Amino acid sequence: MLKKLLIFIIALAPIAAVAQDLKLAYINTQEVFAAMPELSGIETQLTEKQEQITKNGQALVEEYNKKAEEFESTSATASEALKQDQMAQLQSIQQRYQMFLQNSQQEMDQLQQQLLGPVNQKISDAIQAIGAANNYTFVFDVSNMQSPIVYTHPTATNITQEVKTRLGVQ
Repeated sequence: MLKKLLIFIIALAPIAAVAQDLKLAYINTQEVFAAMPELSGIETQLTEKQEQITKNGQALVEEYNKKAEEFESTSATASEALKQDQMAQLQSIQQRYQMFLQNSQQEMDQLQQQLLGPVNQKISDAIQAIGAANNYTFVFDVSNMQSPIVYTHPTATNITQEVKTRLGVQ
């Protein structure tokens, strides 16, 4: 029995030593992100791109509607070959519209990544620098409601403001 107790204590010793060296902090990255000055310019660029896409999409819808009206007005007197040609034109416009929607979504996603990537990297670099400077073992992000962090002790270190200060934002 004494031998088992001694083995148990020896096994726990390294864990206890490591636990004493742990230094934890947390941050709300959404709060930092929302305070970034670049965000307003990025939102403007994304809005402009979305407006351009909407305008171009509307032009395709109008083209389709025009062809559909033309088809309706001539279908009673048109030959079968003309009807098939007009139907093919309508289907072509529908396919172009679907491709337009897919390509537009990809363009928006790429633009968003291109614009937000440097901001996210800047935040990440600031967190890394503060974590290294203060010897934190872990820095947890509490901004996500799905976060595994469900409680932080009042004495836990919140580095959100320190990151904002490092980035020069409020």
